[in-house]
Amino acid sequence: MSDIKEDLINEIKELLKIDDNDKVIDINPNYLKYFDEDELKDIVFRLIDKRVEHIKGNSTYLDEIYLKTKKDDI
Repeated sequence: MSDIKEDLINEIKELLKIDDNDKVIDINPNYLKYFDEDELKDIVFRLIDKRVEHIKGNSTYLDEIYLKTKKDDI
């Protein structure tokens, strides 16, 4: 396996972690060997997009809570 593919797979494993305290996520290497570099890059980009959307969703939720507390509507 090329160094680029290994780097992409390691990045995918990191993106799959929920938080920094999680142990390494194992992915079946037999499954990953079927993907070429472009497909692995696409997986990385999709995981990054999901993480960004998750953060935005949390931010919006926290903003709503903050606004409610300012109004004492809780």
